[in-house]
Amino acid sequence: MGLTPDSFQSIRFGTPERILSADRLMTLAAEVGAAGAHGGMTDVSFDWARRTRRLKEELDMYLEIQTFLPRPNGEEGPGLDPEEFEHAVKVAREAGATSLRVVCLLGRRYELMQSLDDWKQAIERFHRQIATADPIVERHRMPLGIENHKDWRVDQQVALLERYSSEYVGVCLDTGNNLAVLDDPIETVEKLAPWTFNVHFKDMAMEECETGFLLSEVPLGEGMLDMPRITGIIRRARPDVRFSLEMITRDPLLVPCLTDRFWASFDDLNGIHLARALTRIRSSRRTAPLPRTSGLDPDQRLALEHELVDRSIDYAREHLGLA
Repeated sequence: MGLTPDSFQSIRFGTPERILSADRLMTLAAEVGAAGAHGGMTDVSFDWARRTRRLKEELDMYLEIQTFLPRPNGEEGPGLDPEEFEHAVKVAREAGATSLRVVCLLGRRYELMQSLDDWKQAIERFHRQIATADPIVERHRMPLGIENHKDWRVDQQVALLERYSSEYVGVCLDTGNNLAVLDDPIETVEKLAPWTFNVHFKDMAMEECETGFLLSEVPLGEGMLDMPRITGIIRRARPDVRFSLEMITRDPLLVPCLTDRFWASFDDLNGIHLARALTRIRSSRRTAPLPRTSGLDPDQRLALEHELVDRSIDYAREHLGLA
């Protein structure tokens, strides 16, 4: 099991680019006894790639790279130019990366989308971006994992993957994110595991509140997710996939599923999904408070991050067979 940049947000957000580069992340992984890195690129030169490959080989680690989807030529908006994206793919391959991770929506659907029409327009843009990326990753034989990033519901994402049916377009499977769009966590993993190239591995805890629920990452084995079962599902479907810990230490996220705004961009949710989500929360009440970072100084926050990461690594070794 390796690390994602968000496992050390205090370091990541202390960088000028707000990105924790893969080489720095590998050094952190070595310090805490993790097996690899699922990090970004702050330098897209081949010199950086060669230095990073040497470090990867010296530390005997796996490497996966986070980047951004391309936008079609001449189109404005988020994403890289196709030439920039192809260059990033080449640099990642030179660095020894085995896969890439991208997201479609740079944020949470229920916060960014005002209406169903907004979401439908976003989907059209996502398809143009993926259609631009597909031949590039095919050409360079680089698996591209699209994260379930609190945007697609699981059946929508499966339909997306079936539409492209590409050997190199798949999933970065986040084991907790779809709780925020009221999907069942086990069903999410079961449906996305066959398409998975890389994993954001996390356990979650939830707490009811007036407008919905609070959602937090917690150390592996201390939350509501059945981590042994989830690990087994992924391993059976994709025996060679790597698990990258995303133990995000922060204040809980509000999922306002009891407000009109939350429902505005969904046409496939109803009261059954809400009832199931609330039942999940009420059947998995925890006595420990959800983690919080408000009021902590930088040193205290970093110490808490280290503590929660260490607890997760210990659990993964002792109970999940992830070294």
